[in-house]
Amino acid sequence: MDRAGVLAALVAQAERPPNSAVQDMVTLRAVIEEASEMGAQRALKSIGLSDADAGEDIEELRELLGAWRAAKKSAVKSAIGWVLHGLLALLLVGLAVRFGLGDLV
Repeated sequence: MDRAGVLAALVAQAERPPNSAVQDMVTLRAVIEEASEMGAQRALKSIGLSDADAGEDIEELRELLGAWRAAKKSAVKSAIGWVLHGLLALLLVGLAVRFGLGDLV
């Protein structure tokens, strides 16, 4: 029996009067579990991750995201380094001019 059939049988069982509150809770939990499983499978299928290679695809995406973050962090560090070097060079040129060493510049 497929998931839709199991869910339909559980819903039919839930519509009958329960023999006990425990049976009612067990049926309710089973309905929720089956419905959530079907919803998860439908969601994965809608985004193209329902095949056997989906785990590898997610792993590759995580690696790609990690590489992107590392590259972005490195680029920011480099940009800050260049700005600081530029400011230090301007400071040195300013000091040289201030102390009359402008002809060396």
